[in-house]
Amino acid sequence: MTQTRRPEGSKQARLLAVLSKGAVIAAPLFFAGAAPAMQQGPQIPDSLEEISFADLTGWQQDDHRGALNAFLRHCSKPNLAKSGPALLHTGPYEISRLCAAGRNTAPDFSARLFFETHFTPFQVSQSGFVTGYFEPELTASRIRTDRFIVPLHQKPAGLEAITPENRPHDWPAHLSHGRRSGKSFTEMPDRSAIMDGALDAEELELVWLEDPIDAYYIHVQGSARLRLTDGSVMRVGYAGKTGHPYTGIGRQLVRRGEGTPEDFTMSGLRAWLVNNPDKRDALFKENRSYIFFREVRNTKPAEGRAASVARQKPRNRSTAHPLRCAGFRFFGFSGPGITGTNLFTPDGGR
Repeated sequence: MTQTRRPEGSKQARLLAVLSKGAVIAAPLFFAGAAPAMQQGPQIPDSLEEISFADLTGWQQDDHRGALNAFLRHCSKPNLAKSGPALLHTGPYEISRLCAAGRNTAPDFSARLFFETHFTPFQVSQSGFVTGYFEPELTASRIRTDRFIVPLHQKPAGLEAITPENRPHDWPAHLSHGRRSGKSFTEMPDRSAIMDGALDAEELELVWLEDPIDAYYIHVQGSARLRLTDGSVMRVGYAGKTGHPYTGIGRQLVRRGEGTPEDFTMSGLRAWLVNNPDKRDALFKENRSYIFFREVRNTKPAEGRAASVARQKPRNRSTAHPLRCAGFRFFGFSGPGITGTNLFTPDGGR
């Protein structure tokens, strides 16, 4: 859930983890009514301070039904609850009961009561920062033309995430994905090699764009809405990646003395790329990570952008990545959370 607050002289965010009811020091995390466990649970870190829902600015006026709908969208993906630290793991029994309780919350009944009954808010006492994701809309073509020459690629056959179960004993630690070859894996070509044609023979082009800068930003965002030349709309979402480490190209420019971090916001970085076409592709290649896409069908624009966990991200109702603060991972995908921060609008407002 997103909580909009007035500026208080800081760009830092107020972060809150909303944990299952019954979370106490040295006790397992359960929601109300769950059976006790015999083994000792993980300690709640000092950086989490229990508060009440009444302490949350704007809580009573929030769209609780929208928040509940966003929570229920993940009920068919119970394994997502294991993506955070042990502190926040919730067993399948607890997930099942939480989801059942949420589904049984009648439309005319307060969804707010669902959260207040089954969860306890904890304020994260350490500072954090919030970045925003959006879904750009760009003109594109399903076929290559003189105008549309920059491809977004589909996932190659055999591309898999490397897990403890399938990891070869000699697999490089920095590669998160590989291409299956029989019983082993091979390293994928990186962005530089793909830009130079390493995958051209496989004809993996999903759709074509006009501008390589737009294509790069879609790689960063992970999804896009494309207005095709025939007037139809195509949505693309994340399907996989080469597995090479991500390198922020704005950070590379700062390291070289091209400017400050404030100079290379999204618009500032785009301006540099437009003004330096002879250096643009070389800079892109410094980010070895390369993203593959799929066409996203049967979705509604109001349901938000397509996400890497095969679920759309409801607008103002989700985070793009597991929340981390000062190196500690507070919760992963599907965990309720509240962010209070200053939101800057295009017209300069907040």
